[in-house]
Amino acid sequence: MANGTADIGVIGMGVMGANLALNMAEKGFKVAVQNRTPDKAFAVRDDNPELAANVLPAETLEDFVKSLKSPRVAVFMVPAGKPVDDEMAKLIPLLEAGDLMVDAGNADFNDTVRRTKEVEGTGIKFTGMGVSGGELGARHGPSMMVGGARDTYPLLEPVLTKIAAKYKDQPCVAWLGPDGAGHFVKTIHNGIEYADMQMIAEIYGIMRDGLKLEPAKMAEVFRDWNTRELSSYLIEITAVNLDEKDLETDRPMVDLIVDEAGQKGTGRWAVIEAQKLGVGATTLEAAVAARGLSSRRDERGEAAKLYSGVETAPAQFFADEAGFSELESALVTAKIIAYAQGYAAMASASDEFGWNLPLGTIAEIWRAGCIIRSHFLDDIAKAYDKGQRVVNILQSPDFVGRVAKGQAALRRVVAKASLGGIPVPALSAALAYFDDYRRERGTANLIQAQRDLFGAHTFRRFDRDGAVHHHWPAV
Repeated sequence: MANGTADIGVIGMGVMGANLALNMAEKGFKVAVQNRTPDKAFAVRDDNPELAANVLPAETLEDFVKSLKSPRVAVFMVPAGKPVDDEMAKLIPLLEAGDLMVDAGNADFNDTVRRTKEVEGTGIKFTGMGVSGGELGARHGPSMMVGGARDTYPLLEPVLTKIAAKYKDQPCVAWLGPDGAGHFVKTIHNGIEYADMQMIAEIYGIMRDGLKLEPAKMAEVFRDWNTRELSSYLIEITAVNLDEKDLETDRPMVDLIVDEAGQKGTGRWAVIEAQKLGVGATTLEAAVAARGLSSRRDERGEAAKLYSGVETAPAQFFADEAGFSELESALVTAKIIAYAQGYAAMASASDEFGWNLPLGTIAEIWRAGCIIRSHFLDDIAKAYDKGQRVVNILQSPDFVGRVAKGQAALRRVVAKASLGGIPVPALSAALAYFDDYRRERGTANLIQAQRDLFGAHTFRRFDRDGAVHHHWPAV
């Protein structure tokens, strides 16, 4: 097959695919682009004349493959699931041994593992790569989490290190492990993102319903928080969201937005996989559940009428420096706990699947480009860089003192919100996880007693080895 001139190719010219291709073109790479409807591929070139020389649209997949240098690298930016399998089925017959297919969408890592196995023995390589940062990240610098065989990364590295976001001149991209490792890490990233966003929304709810603050005042508070420990992309954009006014009505834009949160499934995947691994990612679970409940707006409206007479205690929050400091400390503490859960899921998956995930490196490549980028991730990276095994972030010396100090504020905020009837499911879950995690003697002994009575599931005793079954009185 003739050797083409394009350094890399992108299939799928939706928002993410088009912007990723333009990012590559801007960095000096010749990029072949193709789409199911070819007009979209040609539009990417024609709508960006300053980059047209580096954007090579293809009418067909055959033309796309012919335009690529060997070994060919084809990046899929198509919806997860069957569309990826369909594109692979069409592309594989056109490729040669040594060529590489890259799924850079939000794929289920289990699909990535399956697809990796399906191409074994063909000579064609397959890699799953998580890409975070949304539209702007794809265009100007995303964070990228690469999986697949180790020997595939050199085919991608020259391009990825150029287009990635930079943190202190370091590219936010890394090879993390074989087969589904990259997509699993991206899934957990999104689960943490759900939790982060939900907890911020809960603090907003306290400010709105407990303190009766106007959005502009809330924006001031979030801007102030963004100068300290909470400094992050999500806190920064929250201030922007709260400050924005609708041009037609001059009302705060956030007050005009319907209170239903969408989701594309990655948060649910994170929770499901954590459950499979036996990791209690309860704060992530609460965030996913809250999005689900938000979508039942009509149902919530009916329930509000049915329970309109329910009395709650006044929410004793204070709209002053001390009150805002308490909310800030509570949010910082809950954030640490949520990240601890996400990292526990990654550590467990690394052991389960033999990935040897570089957990410190993951924090490093999340410091810029991705949605959860924050100053806080630098602290996590440093905790792992000290060469000690971090069983759980909550046991890291870098965080023990901070959580021990901040838990009182989190406890007060959750208690006040609960008494005032203000829902804080993710903040509450974070506090409950912390209390359960630090409790040396829990209550699962009673659960084991129940399981043994009704199902003879056995239990272990403190005073002897091995599993035993007790003959309980008949009920």
